[in-house]
Amino acid sequence: MLQKHLVVFVKVPQIGATKTRLAAGIGPLAAWRFYRNTTNQVIRRLSANGLTRKWKIWLAVTPERLAEGTRFWPVDIRQTGQGRGDLGQRMAKPMYDLPPGPVVVIGSDVPEIEPGHIEKAFAALERNTAVFGPADDGGYWLVGLKRRPSFPARLRPGLFRQVRWSTEHALADTVAGLDHRRGIARINTLSDIDTVKDFESWLNRSQLRRDQLRPG
Repeated sequence: MLQKHLVVFVKVPQIGATKTRLAAGIGPLAAWRFYRNTTNQVIRRLSANGLTRKWKIWLAVTPERLAEGTRFWPVDIRQTGQGRGDLGQRMAKPMYDLPPGPVVVIGSDVPEIEPGHIEKAFAALERNTAVFGPADDGGYWLVGLKRRPSFPARLRPGLFRQVRWSTEHALADTVAGLDHRRGIARINTLSDIDTVKDFESWLNRSQLRRDQLRPG
């Protein structure tokens, strides 16, 4: 059975340079804390209780010059640089470079990611060439490719090209560049936290869940 690869895109948290749109509303320190805590919790959640036997986790880190020796993430998870270029070029890199097996790439600013979402994505890749986790702003928080077992060179030129990043067109543009004959699946829609509105909606959902779990 081919190794499953889970790639988490992370930025080294820096006050004033982390989640700048969110920081404009809640302040640089609060935005830094949110990103640092969310990233750490998501990584630990997806590597707990033997999950690393189901998939191998990689942290794709930027800026690479600040990554070495940081204490923000578990030390036993392998790190790799994101490389250069726009978001599409950096997301394509693990699709080309990692050893054979399906690859799922996620963002690290989505606090509601659970192991079940990742299991569902890899299950979808057993029957499809690609899988997406849509975000409610028109982008996506997860993308995965089957790679059969490696990513065919003939499909590389259009991968993540001509995508209008950070717009409501990002998912549609990415899907348009793929081969639809081989199957494209979608899993749960989740929210990445970019703005104060996103942040407040997430806080309200979190409080609602806590209220529902509280003994009556």
